[in-house]
Amino acid sequence: MVKVTFIEASGTERQIDAKEGEPLMYAARDAGVEGIIAECGGSAMCATCHCYVIDAPDGSLKDPLSDEADTIEFMANEPQDNSRLTCQITATPALEGAVFKVATGR
Repeated sequence: MVKVTFIEASGTERQIDAKEGEPLMYAARDAGVEGIIAECGGSAMCATCHCYVIDAPDGSLKDPLSDEADTIEFMANEPQDNSRLTCQITATPALEGAVFKVATGR
């Protein structure tokens, strides 16, 4: 398991265990992280798993592919340079300790 932290819109910090090899979205949704809705089931189409990367170990995150970047640009509420879709981030040991802030709204 890979431990990561999600900060909900309320400011509540939730440390969760993500199964190695699976998208972070599943772990966040299953742990009940408020704001991770996951409407499209992980196909990078809806931005309902949009988060901001607050802290991540160097080299732990690959750059977003074009479909993720497009969805963030056109569907996400308040996209920022550190915006990511958690459905497109795979839990790996290198990601241990990363911190994500759940974006509000859509």
